[in-house]
Amino acid sequence: MFIWGISILISYLLGSISFSYLFTRWLKGVDIRNYGSGNAGATNTLRVLGTGPAAIVFVLDALKGVASVGIGNWMSHGDHIMMVVCGIAAVVGHNWPVFLRFRGGKGIATTVGVAASCFFGATLISGILAILFIAVTRYVSLGSLVLTIFIPIVMWIMNYSGLMIGLMLIITAMAILRHKQNISNLIHGTERKIHFKGEDA
Repeated sequence: MFIWGISILISYLLGSISFSYLFTRWLKGVDIRNYGSGNAGATNTLRVLGTGPAAIVFVLDALKGVASVGIGNWMSHGDHIMMVVCGIAAVVGHNWPVFLRFRGGKGIATTVGVAASCFFGATLISGILAILFIAVTRYVSLGSLVLTIFIPIVMWIMNYSGLMIGLMLIITAMAILRHKQNISNLIHGTERKIHFKGEDA
C-alpha cells in the first residue's frame, strides 16, 4: 500500500504542474485563468498565446500522463492496474492542481497521454474520430468529449477487461464534469469555435 500511495502522490503532483499557467506567466506575465475561457489548458493557450505555445503545452501536458503511467509501471514492476490509477491521479492533478489552489484545466491532453500509454489502439481510433469532429465543427470541446466517451466504447469492442474499462470510465466522467459548461453552451449554440491565426475570431 505504501508503494501505491507514493506512486499516486507523485503522479498527482506531476499532473499539478500547469504548463499553460507557466507559459503565460513567462511570456506575458499574466494568469491564463483570467483570460479567454479562464481554463488552464492547451486550447485556452491557443487563444491567449497562439499556435506554437499551445502545441508545446499540449505535448507537455500529454507527457505528464505518459510519465505518470511510467511511474506506475516502474514502482509496481508492470502492474497494469497501478499504471492506469497513476494516470488517473495525473489527470486529477491537472484538473485540480494543488499548486494553483485546485483551479486547473480540463485534462484532455493529459488524458491522451494516459490513454495512449495504456490503451493505444482504442485511443488512436477515438482520437481520429475526435479530430474529424473538430475539423468539421471547429468545436474543440465537442472533439474532447467524443474522444473521452469513445475510448471506453472502443475498449469494450476490443474486449478489454471490465476493470480496465471501468478505470477509463473514471477519466471519462472527469472529462464530462469539467466540460459541463461547454455541454450547456453546445446545447444552446453559444460555444466558442476554435480560430487560427489569420482568421476572424
